[in-house]
This record gives sequence, C-alpha cells and structure tokens, in this order.
Amino acid sequence: MSETRNAYVNKIKAKLDEWNAEIDKLEIKSRKKESEMRAAYEERISDLKEKRKSAGQELEKLQAAGKDAWEDLKAGVENAAKSLSDAIQSAKSKFK
Repeated sequence: MSETRNAYVNKIKAKLDEWNAEIDKLEIKSRKKESEMRAAYEERISDLKEKRKSAGQELEKLQAAGKDAWEDLKAGVENAAKSLSDAIQSAKSKFK
C-alpha cells in the first residue's frame, strides 16, 4: 500500500474505533430505558451496527485493492463512513 493509502486507511480505522465507542455508549443508555422505549433504541442500534459493518467491509475492499484501484474504492468508503456518522449523530440526538 502506498503511504497515502496507509494514512487514509489508518484515519478511517480510527474513525471506526470512535464510532464503535459511540455505539457502545448508546447501547448502555438503551439498557436504562423503559421497555417500550428500549425496543426503539435497540432497533436504532441494530441499524448502526449494520452501517458500521458496511463501512468496515468497504474499508477491507479498499485495503485489498490494487495500487491503482484504491482511489476508485475510496468513494464507497467515504459514503459508508458518512452514512454511519450521520446515523450516529441522529441516534445521539434522539437518545437524549
């Protein structure tokens, strides 16, 4: 991998770690809610986990890509990362 790709992969991995921590915090909050609200929280958290998985899969594709193809795959990683980030922000605002 080129240095640029390595730096990008490391940046995305760091963001995934941050998002994982945010999802964990939301999960802890959901356990403290009344049972009727807990179901809505758990559904949202399940969606976040799916988006996190998708972002991780896109990152894996980028890492496995050839030297010339990784730039093309970068857009997929960016889209998955933005989707996850937006979903986490939305969940955090609704879980207050």
